[in-house]
Amino acid sequence: MAPGEKLDPLPDTFILQPPVFQPVSSRSGDSFCHNNFWWPSSRQDGHAPGSGPSKCTQVRGVLHGASSLPSGSLGVSDQRCPLRASPPPRFQVDFQCGCSLHPRPDIAIHFNPRFHTTKPHVICNSLYRGRWQVEARWPHVALQRGASFLILFLFGNEEMKVSVNGQHFLHYRYRLPLSRVDTLGIFGDISVTAVGFLNINPFVEGGSEYPVGHEVPCFHALPRGLWPGQVIIVRGLVLPEPKDFTLSLRDEAAHVPVTLRASFADRTLAWVSRWGRKKLILAPFLFYPQRFFEVLLLCQEGGLKLALNGQGVGATSLGQQVLEQLRELRISGSVQLYCVHY
Repeated sequence: MAPGEKLDPLPDTFILQPPVFQPVSSRSGDSFCHNNFWWPSSRQDGHAPGSGPSKCTQVRGVLHGASSLPSGSLGVSDQRCPLRASPPPRFQVDFQCGCSLHPRPDIAIHFNPRFHTTKPHVICNSLYRGRWQVEARWPHVALQRGASFLILFLFGNEEMKVSVNGQHFLHYRYRLPLSRVDTLGIFGDISVTAVGFLNINPFVEGGSEYPVGHEVPCFHALPRGLWPGQVIIVRGLVLPEPKDFTLSLRDEAAHVPVTLRASFADRTLAWVSRWGRKKLILAPFLFYPQRFFEVLLLCQEGGLKLALNGQGVGATSLGQQVLEQLRELRISGSVQLYCVHY
C-alpha cells in the first residue's frame, strides 16, 4: 500500500453484489478465462462498467509435473510449437484487454513462468497491437512441479507486485492502463482450483507484507462498538475437513450478545443468542471444504444484516445500546483467514 493510500469506501449496494471469490475447476491442459474482472455494479451482461480494478487477485492451483503430462499436452500459448512428449510445465496468467483468441487482445500484464531452460525464470511483458514489448525477466522460479501454489497479484498506483506462496517475488510497472483490463486468462500446464478478486486492499494499513492464511482463533478489538453503516468483512478459506466456523461479538463484560455459527456436520447456519438460544438461518449453506468464503455483517439501526459470498441471507435484531457496547470480534473454527476488515 502506498503511503497515505486509503481503503476504498464501500458502496451502498455492496451487500447485494455477487461473490468476491470464484472457485473454479479445470482439467489438465484446460484454459480458464474470467471476463468479469472488474468489480460488478448494476450491469448483468458479464461486462461491468469501469468502476476500478480489483486491488488483489489470487490464483490457487497445482503445477503439473513434466513426467505426468500426456504426450503433446501443451498450453494455449504453445499451440503453434511442434508437439513433443512430456514437455516441461509452462503456464501464463494474462490480464487482458478483451477476451478474444483471434485476433489476440492487448495484454496489459503477461506473467509467464518458464521451466524449459537450464535456468528457470519468470517473464513479464505487455502485448500492444499484436506486438510484444521488451521482456522483463526474473530468475529462480519459486514454484515446484507437482506442488500446489498460491500466487497473489497486488495492484498499486504505478506497478503490480507478485508474491508466490506468501513470499514477495517481483514487481512490474504498468505499460498499458489498467482501466482497459476486463478479462483474466490462465493458460497452460496447471490445474486451477480457485481464483479470488479483492476489491479492497487486504494489507494492514501502512503494512507491506503479503496476506497469507492465518490460523484461528483470532481476536479483533472494537474500541467504539458498532454503529449504523459500519461493515465487518471476513474472508478466508475453509479447511479440507471442516467441523464448524464461529464468529462472535463480545461486550465490555465479556458477554456474547450474538454469535454466527456454521455447522458442517448438518450443514446449518444459525444465530446464537447470549443465552444459547439458536435461530436457524433459512438459506443455502455456502461454505465448502477448500473453497473461499466471504462473510459480511452490515450494522443497521436495530441489528445486523448478513451476506455470504455476496448474497444477503438474513438479519438479527440487536438494540443500538447493545451494538455500541460491543468491544471484540472473535473468529474460530476450521478456516484460514485472509482478510478481516471493519
